[in-house]
Amino acid sequence: MKLLVIDDEAHIRHMMRLTLEAAGYQVDEAADGQAGLDRFRDGREYDAVVLDQRMPGLDGLQTLERIKDVAPNARVLMVTAYASIELAVDAMRLGATDFLRKPMTPDTLRSAVAAAIAGEPRRPLRRGAAPQPRPPLEIALLTMNGFQILRSPESGAPSPQEHVFRVRHVPDGAEVAVSVAIDPEAVDRVARLTNRRLEPGSGYWRAQAERLLSAYVWSEGRPPADGRLVVRDVSREDLEDAVRWDES
Repeated sequence: MKLLVIDDEAHIRHMMRLTLEAAGYQVDEAADGQAGLDRFRDGREYDAVVLDQRMPGLDGLQTLERIKDVAPNARVLMVTAYASIELAVDAMRLGATDFLRKPMTPDTLRSAVAAAIAGEPRRPLRRGAAPQPRPPLEIALLTMNGFQILRSPESGAPSPQEHVFRVRHVPDGAEVAVSVAIDPEAVDRVARLTNRRLEPGSGYWRAQAERLLSAYVWSEGRPPADGRLVVRDVSREDLEDAVRWDES
């Protein structure tokens, strides 16, 4: 199996190379996005690409988009220390297979690469589709740090104030259930500031619960140990979403 690591920091590339070579992979390196793209354009093929987001010149998203133009079936794992859920969604839309947080353990990197190679390549979403500035309902499609967040049936929630998800560890398929409760004070704040009463069991609050859980998995690299989180606040963008929210 042949891999390509694209990162502008030489010591990071070296660490990833040693980690992946110890697992039996053949590894090439590229010091920036253009150099990585050139390796695809000269006919070389790779089973997976580990791609840094923040680089001089072409950044990770730009490099990802151009790699997918050349090789639509490429399996690309985005890596960054500076990320948001919105950036992860953008990477998914462009066809990224996984989104990994720096720093990462060798096991996390090896597991994510193995899962990417074993799974189906992700193609970019159809170009020209109407953009969605804040797409919380797409978060369940993401793989972050080797985890996917899956929705459980609404009937599985212990109360109308809670939303239940399954967090799957992609490499081994293990799943844990996580319940995300909606704080009544957060519901009251949204109602007060938007003049709209969106009940805790609504799709709006389910989206907020999913966003909170995704952010936790991204920052911590694991689901919550006790299987519980609470949505206690909303951002200005969340309030704007509430004003426009259509439950249908």
